[in-house]
Amino acid sequence: MTLTMILQLLIVLLALWVGSRYGSLALGAISGIGLAILVFGWGMKPGTPPTDVIYIIIAAVTCAGVLQASGGMDWMIQIAERMLRKHPDRITFLAPLTTFFLTVLVGTGHVVYTLMPIICDIALKKGIRPERPCGVASIASQVGITCSPIAAAVVAFAALSADSGFHVNNLQIIMITIPACLCGLMAAAVASYHRGKDLDKDPQFQARLKDPEQYKYIYGSSATTLDKQISAESKRAVYVFLVALGVIVMFSLAQMFGLHLLPEYDGKPLAMNLVIQIVMITAAALMIIFCKAEPKKAVAGAVWQSGMVAVVAIYGIAWLANTYFGNYTEEMKSMLTGLVSAYPWTIAIAFFFVSVLINSQGAVVVTMLPLAYSLGIEGWVLLGVLPSVYGYFFIPNYPSDIATVNFDRSGTTVIGKYLLNHSFMMPGLISVFVSTIVAYALSYLMHSAFGMF
Repeated sequence: MTLTMILQLLIVLLALWVGSRYGSLALGAISGIGLAILVFGWGMKPGTPPTDVIYIIIAAVTCAGVLQASGGMDWMIQIAERMLRKHPDRITFLAPLTTFFLTVLVGTGHVVYTLMPIICDIALKKGIRPERPCGVASIASQVGITCSPIAAAVVAFAALSADSGFHVNNLQIIMITIPACLCGLMAAAVASYHRGKDLDKDPQFQARLKDPEQYKYIYGSSATTLDKQISAESKRAVYVFLVALGVIVMFSLAQMFGLHLLPEYDGKPLAMNLVIQIVMITAAALMIIFCKAEPKKAVAGAVWQSGMVAVVAIYGIAWLANTYFGNYTEEMKSMLTGLVSAYPWTIAIAFFFVSVLINSQGAVVVTMLPLAYSLGIEGWVLLGVLPSVYGYFFIPNYPSDIATVNFDRSGTTVIGKYLLNHSFMMPGLISVFVSTIVAYALSYLMHSAFGMF
């Protein structure tokens, strides 16, 4: 590795680090500074921005944003809350399952903010330390991204894999990631079940209760969505959204079994990335027309706004990384081929630490997958280590983690004095570690025993 390569890599890492410090749109925008330095300063050939992935994210986020504007997400949250309140003693297990499946359905982890204070409220009312369900539930809301057929990470994996000769559709991907990630989350929930001191034995918590104002703050209100009136149009919007997901799954199944349901052009069927875009945009339009979903509310909603931030982040980060790695493909091969040839699973470590830097699973896939394929790593291996693209819990600066800390009125869900000793570290590490091992084993089994991949 030459001095020039090292200096240029430091520019890339510095841009990512500074962007992560500012957060939000800064991740993508500050990556542009790094890109400008590489292109105009060193004369490097610019890479190609991941436009196909960006278009799919825009379509999926638009659909999910319109669903939120219609009130349909409120109904979904109500259903989840009823289940949680029906079994409060199992909140440490049910809370992560609820946030996980909400993310799987909608394709973004930002839909769970309404549910987090409810999880905390149920735990408090039952006398359970809220850190236990809240920590693992926040992790679960992000783990679900690699398990959603419309999430950026899954869509990007399918599209980029096809470009590299490994043809796998969204349904096949989540057939591996869903069971693997559920295993990881349940392992994290088991580890969290007796985590920390019970509230009645926690001296810090008991000291806070002696202050009347603190007692009123902790126990004086109850977070709930059950008092919201859900209109017929809101429920209709959910049905439209679920039918859209069903159509995508149907086409994926047909593709798996060799059924030709899609139109063909030049002897090739319509690509699944275009199918997803068409279906999602159509569903959004139907919700606007028939479910009284207001476009202005969709644009102002948290789901649409966070999704557009993700688009800018992926645009800038992936373009910067693609430029650097694209100019040094041969050098990277010579440095890493020996290691990944002997231990191909070690690419998971790279995926994890890149995610720590860039706070986006979709961006990790778009950035690292072409490099991984260029190193000769087989597609089934990369599918097996896909859960490792979630590492941004490591430094607790992601919105869902910060929001969870604020929602926990008991003060047990914390970011520690030393930054890394926070409430999300243990469940995050266990979940990702177990999920990656199980996914790798499942992918290997499908590849070797069934010739599926």
